[in-house]
Amino acid sequence: MNFPVFDLHCDTLGALAGFDKKDPVHLRDNKCHIDLNRASSLPGYAQCFAIFTTPYMEDWYSVSPVTAFERDLDAFQREMALNCGTMVQAYTAQDVRDHQAKGLMSAILTIEGPAGFGYDPALLEDLYKAGFRITTLGWNEKNPLTGSHVTGGGLTDLGREYVKEAQRLGMIVDMSHISDEGFWDVLKITSGPVIASHSNSRAVCGHSRNLTDDMFRAICETGGVAGFNQCAPFVGEKPTLDTACDHFLHFLELDPTGTHIALGGDLDGCDEMPEGFQGVQSYPSLANRLLERGVDENTLHGIFWDNALNVLERAGN
Repeated sequence: MNFPVFDLHCDTLGALAGFDKKDPVHLRDNKCHIDLNRASSLPGYAQCFAIFTTPYMEDWYSVSPVTAFERDLDAFQREMALNCGTMVQAYTAQDVRDHQAKGLMSAILTIEGPAGFGYDPALLEDLYKAGFRITTLGWNEKNPLTGSHVTGGGLTDLGREYVKEAQRLGMIVDMSHISDEGFWDVLKITSGPVIASHSNSRAVCGHSRNLTDDMFRAICETGGVAGFNQCAPFVGEKPTLDTACDHFLHFLELDPTGTHIALGGDLDGCDEMPEGFQGVQSYPSLANRLLERGVDENTLHGIFWDNALNVLERAGN
């Protein structure tokens, strides 16, 4: 079964900007997990492209997070111009629907780690105007906003200001990578839906990057979603498509409507994925295995497409 795909998180911009290779690659055709040629086999495609920045970039690439942010954004704009007849930037849920109706793919900008603009809530309004619709509060390090799942530590006063300003604008707060303490601190002040764009079930795979059952239920109560992450360490030991299905089925036990489960593959952000999943072209294989495991077509259409669209709309976009 071939469903349209709305994927809430990828790290492909790093390759497009040339961080992972000597020369930048192009979105049309490459050896990454995502390219437009392979995505064209899907009956609809919306991809959230994360601009990823962390202070560690100084050590990894000898560039500042600010420079990395600018390079990723330049790469995004370059590829949108080169492929404007195939993929178009989307700002709202209706944009995504309109693009699909015209046979176009949609690209949505997101923030993974606010280091690239100094964690400054005052800059979020300009970023929202540029099309950024989702933001994490950090990556794996402790920062001026919050602790991470690696470091621990809750939300700071600046972090609270950041969450409130993002939600005022309509930018969705993304709980992936946050500490457990930070997660619950956000839930105390949230005024809109929150998501975990690329996080799985901790009950199925006990990694700190995954969500506890209580965390998933709390996300559901805000009207948010959890996006399934294909990164093998967060799926299970030597994972297969069946291991991936175990996460979906567990979330469906907690949310029988299936309206708070989505996709967030972390493609081009992971070295190893479940056996049987090679990239964006493999989403139909995942859908077919879920069908075989008893998930009905309407629920799958929600997981693969509608649920992410709906949360974007609920946030005011």
